[in-house]
Amino acid sequence: MDSKPNAREIAAQLRSEIADGTYGPGTRLPGAKGYAKKLGVALMTVQSAYGQLAEEGLVEGRPGSGTFVLDPVKGEPTAQQTAMGLRELQVELKHVTSQLSDLHGRIERLEAELSGRAVENQ
Repeated sequence: MDSKPNAREIAAQLRSEIADGTYGPGTRLPGAKGYAKKLGVALMTVQSAYGQLAEEGLVEGRPGSGTFVLDPVKGEPTAQQTAMGLRELQVELKHVTSQLSDLHGRIERLEAELSGRAVENQ
């Protein structure tokens, strides 16, 4: 990361690292203060990223101990499986967004063409 990452980007990187097993169940994530310093961002940025991961059910904060990757409840997906699923959804969302953008452009061109024909017919 050449520029300073935002909380969403930090969460995405950690989510990816959880998905690929860098941080397994029960593993402690880097301390927020040290990680913020390493990344050159504000402490609140890292805390916000950790909060995003907690909301997704991937990690939990333990006061005075740090932030840990959750162990799965029996029958529930692991944090790694959940993170992999979220990563796959992000890829699919980018694809769908691209398709919608293309479709939007085509509609605008068709509308302009139809508008031009309507003016010619008057």
